[in-house]
Amino acid sequence: MLDVNNLEVAYGDVGALWGVSIHVDPGTIVAIVGANGAGKTTLLKTISGLLKPKRGEIFLAGAPLAGKAPEEIAGMGIAHVPEGRGLFRQMTVLENLELGAFQPKVRKRFKQSLEKAYALFPRLKERAGQKAGSLSGGEQQMLAIARATMSDPSLLILDEPSLGLSPIVVQQMFALIGTLHSQGVTILLVEQNIHQALKVADYAFVLKTGELAMQGTGTELLADPEIQKAYMGVLE
Repeated sequence: MLDVNNLEVAYGDVGALWGVSIHVDPGTIVAIVGANGAGKTTLLKTISGLLKPKRGEIFLAGAPLAGKAPEEIAGMGIAHVPEGRGLFRQMTVLENLELGAFQPKVRKRFKQSLEKAYALFPRLKERAGQKAGSLSGGEQQMLAIARATMSDPSLLILDEPSLGLSPIVVQQMFALIGTLHSQGVTILLVEQNIHQALKVADYAFVLKTGELAMQGTGTELLADPEIQKAYMGVLE
């Protein structure tokens, strides 16, 4: 589904990623984990075309993404839910969902996509006429994800979906991610809640200061003593 090869990204003269390579197989959840400043969000933004790499290649289902604008990449099947959600707060829930189906090829299936989104997020149907900015944090995150699914993406990118949510809502959010996965959605997930991320991930990559430090199945990394000590507060 997605292949990233030897990616290098910089902000001006300051390097952010060095030689990063990852892959995402169809129908899987792949997690990118690491500490703050490791380059996780930079990687996602580069895949989506929001940042331009210095070097490296990115392919979606074999098609190169290099040089393409973000809207072109979205049209190819990538939906990106950014950190902070990126909602139009003064617009209603329904209006935000309508914007998720702006691509011509999905606009004609809007009614079916909306029904599917409401089935997955019934609370949003109850609040269809409510302004997005008036929703709770958990409801806003649901709306951000639902809006992304409106384009029927081949790859759904989630950046810190649990950020700022209460523990109960975090559990609900990961349950929803599991539901999307069971429906066949391919997911690339960046998440600081490493324990939860590795629990749901089929495969995971660990970034450390812009470089790939480790990789393996979610189960393997969850049991790795180095991961437990560095990211989960497990003492020797």
